[in-house]
Amino acid sequence: MTTRNFNTPRTGKTRRSLMALAIAGMLSATALGTGVTGLALPPASAQAMMAAPAQGFADLVEKVMPAVVSVEVTFQPAAGQDSHGLMKKLPGLDSLPPEFRKFFKDFGGQRFGLPRRMPQFHQGKAVGSGFFISSDGYIVTNNHVVKHASEVKIKTNDGKTWKARVIGADPKTDLALLKVIDANGRKFPAVEFAEKDPRVGDWVVAVGNPFGFGGTVTTGIVSARGRQIGAGPYDDFLQIDAPINKGNSGGPAFNLKGKVVGVNTAIFSPSGGSVGIGFAIPASVAREIIMDLKSKGHVTRGWLGVQIQQVTKDIAESLGLDEPRGAIVVKLTDKSPAREAGIRTGDTILQVNGEKVKDPRDLARKIAHVKPGDEARLTILRDGERKTITVKIGSMPSDRKIAEGFGEKDKAAPASASAMGLALKRADDGQGVAIVSVKPGSQAAKKNLRPGDIILEVAGIEVNSPEAVKAAIGKAAKKGKKSVLFLVRSGEAQRFVALPMKKKAG
Repeated sequence: MTTRNFNTPRTGKTRRSLMALAIAGMLSATALGTGVTGLALPPASAQAMMAAPAQGFADLVEKVMPAVVSVEVTFQPAAGQDSHGLMKKLPGLDSLPPEFRKFFKDFGGQRFGLPRRMPQFHQGKAVGSGFFISSDGYIVTNNHVVKHASEVKIKTNDGKTWKARVIGADPKTDLALLKVIDANGRKFPAVEFAEKDPRVGDWVVAVGNPFGFGGTVTTGIVSARGRQIGAGPYDDFLQIDAPINKGNSGGPAFNLKGKVVGVNTAIFSPSGGSVGIGFAIPASVAREIIMDLKSKGHVTRGWLGVQIQQVTKDIAESLGLDEPRGAIVVKLTDKSPAREAGIRTGDTILQVNGEKVKDPRDLARKIAHVKPGDEARLTILRDGERKTITVKIGSMPSDRKIAEGFGEKDKAAPASASAMGLALKRADDGQGVAIVSVKPGSQAAKKNLRPGDIILEVAGIEVNSPEAVKAAIGKAAKKGKKSVLFLVRSGEAQRFVALPMKKKAG
């Protein structure tokens, strides 16, 4: 995106227009500029600056600044494309949380005083940030900065411009690796990833190219770890309060030793202005991804081949767990590593190679880190008993192939009965029990069960008739269960539902 001259006088309308430009949401660099937004220095950061190290940050900045670059991208938008049309075509927009998605839709809209057609899009320019990780010219940035780029250039701290090519990119973590073209033996200043993750409260120094201004430094602290913002299946962001603005995408966040602890990627901004909540991809994640991109040009992840669900408090109670943890298997793909190893629908995965599984995202990350072809020991809970199953981990296929794998008709899903607010009948195809009606205000209604849903299992037992549902509930009641677990299919999706037990159920 072209950068406006901020020294010219502005009317109130122009100020509003610039404000709109400043609050464009995350992940939009390819089409919109850079995707990371922000405005003035947040009060929290201003206060933190007063307590900065006595020696200041100048020595650190002098050391790392030469390794940070501006990334300038050329792309080819459709001729005559207006800003709203461009927004609609952004991949993954519908999957973003509302507080992020809002800014994509608002950006360029007339509600902020901007024209519906924006000439700068025809120029096909965008800017971001990056940093050298090796003296021979490898550069880390965000995937969204270079996605769909027809040409990439980087500008070093000394003002020189170099052409670069994309070595590889990983949309799932929003990372990309570039390489300078025709360096002619030039050695570039480089920085390293930190060996250890930062602690909450540690200082961070962000360096980047906000609004195309070039090398700019801001400071703050690590506010939180392990943040999930809906950007992808492997969300594990650092939350920082060092101000990052549009143009900082792909730039580094340093610790006080000059090591990169995170790759700046997004901000959260419900008000439209900076509130001091930025997100950076941790070095521990980036390091592994970049190594794969450098050696293979793509990322290889371990794959189990299961669809999993959160273990809620009531599901944990029905399973006899002391707390909600692990991930419950809702569905398996055909010929997946999990199916071939004997994993079943309804199994709750509690550990991977002896490490506890907190939730579905934690399981996904643990499996992704296992090298395809290696074996993993899964501790599962099945029918109240713990078992250890060894699985030969596969290589994650494309998203399309995964979707096709889950498209098969699996013979398993939840159930329910009259005391729980359900009227049932045998499913038309004989597989499962159909819900005819749901009593308003009942436990079933509170769990969002609806007419047309198909109950496949009750308490781990496949059911094909209302009588089978009643028998399974009765069996669970004899075991003293306070709730019973149903596997239910709604359309093509399956989920587990734990319904509280009644003294009588039919």
